[in-house]
Amino acid sequence: MARALLIIDVQNDFTEGGALGVAGGADVARNVTRWLNLASARYDTVVASRDWHNASDDNGGHFAADDAEPDFVNTWPVHCVADTPGAEYHPAFDTSSVNIHVRKGQGTPAYSAFQGTTDDGRSLLESLTEAGVTEIDAVGIATDHCVRASVLDALEDGLHVTVLTDLIAGVAADPSSAALDEMAVHGATLTTSGEVPAE
Repeated sequence: MARALLIIDVQNDFTEGGALGVAGGADVARNVTRWLNLASARYDTVVASRDWHNASDDNGGHFAADDAEPDFVNTWPVHCVADTPGAEYHPAFDTSSVNIHVRKGQGTPAYSAFQGTTDDGRSLLESLTEAGVTEIDAVGIATDHCVRASVLDALEDGLHVTVLTDLIAGVAADPSSAALDEMAVHGATLTTSGEVPAE
């Protein structure tokens, strides 16, 4: 029975100053690094996901058309384009402990890390299953979008999920609160990093 830390979309475009910057995003980057340094013994596997959108198309309607305003529900401003600075991990997030990298949203809308592919072309679930992972601690950005989607998919796949609520940041307070309630209703444990063993 192995445990993974799933670090969701701690990228430049989702932190302050980015195309879809979230207040508190840079703090998440710093605090996830602090947690990794403190709690490395807790995890058998460390996963990090990134939006990694195509520059050449609208990624299945995910990017708003040039002549349309994004609705911030189904369509969005251009963000996290593959191989651009906005798609890179935030510099305060030390990725040296990450052993599975996931890219998602290549040509299609994708919010959940479980919709992406690993560097070796497999699904995240395949990689976690091979590693014997049955439990996940989830952290990252944004609570009300990609964290929510990733946690719900993990639960649906039969994994036990703990959301470390001091290591996430959401776009807006009310949707983030609703997302946390939804995750809990579906079986996620909500707690803080200070309330779980570091090893």
